[in-house]
Amino acid sequence: MLCKRIIPCLDVKDGRVVKGTNFINLIDAGSPVELAERYSKEGADELVFLDITASSEKRKTLVELVKDVAKAIRIPFTVGGGISELSDIELLLKAGADKVSLNSSIVKNPELITKASRQFGSQAVVAAIDVKYNGTEYKVYIKGGREETDLIGMEWCKRVAELGAGEILLTSMDRDGTKEGYDLKFLKELSSVVSVPVIASGGAGKKEDFLSAFKDANVDACLAASLFHFNILPIKDLKYYLKENNVAVRI
Repeated sequence: MLCKRIIPCLDVKDGRVVKGTNFINLIDAGSPVELAERYSKEGADELVFLDITASSEKRKTLVELVKDVAKAIRIPFTVGGGISELSDIELLLKAGADKVSLNSSIVKNPELITKASRQFGSQAVVAAIDVKYNGTEYKVYIKGGREETDLIGMEWCKRVAELGAGEILLTSMDRDGTKEGYDLKFLKELSSVVSVPVIASGGAGKKEDFLSAFKDANVDACLAASLFHFNILPIKDLKYYLKENNVAVRI
């Protein structure tokens, strides 16, 4: 049985880790390198680094910062933000990333998923999808949640898997930073219709939220930020709790 993964997320703006609610009202959470090193030592399974304003500012990811983070950790490392072509992916993988997270660029150019998975392997390609419920359906947003698209959430998730994405990182914008729990309804359906691993993001507030995502929605990994950044829930405590509740995790 594959172990379920716990993944801290570093949302980076102007070289600092930030955290907000519903993608707005950002507050400083510390140094990316220091937090990354801490999580590596505390037992995180992977780390996600998202340069959250790279796409909206039409610039590339902060490569030097990626190199510094890669040197500080001993766990798999996913990087996203401002990636629009294969050369960007190659540069980040050479800088120390194990995977890249593609979001805005694949909405504009879906073929990038297929080309990237062929050149670098599907295991290195994560499709990051931000969804928001409008009362009728889940719509896909890009540019750090700033721009609504015409895409429907579940349909886009199925398509990126078909195009060759190795994983789906699904963030509920409605739950982001609220600590009200993951969007189990969407995640449960998603896990049942795609064959690639699903990472749940947006809404973790307590240990039980992770357990529900793993048990009820059958996700492969849970991502969280503020709970870990501000020492509300230590990763080791979370993992022991999950193990006690019959979730396979790496201790």
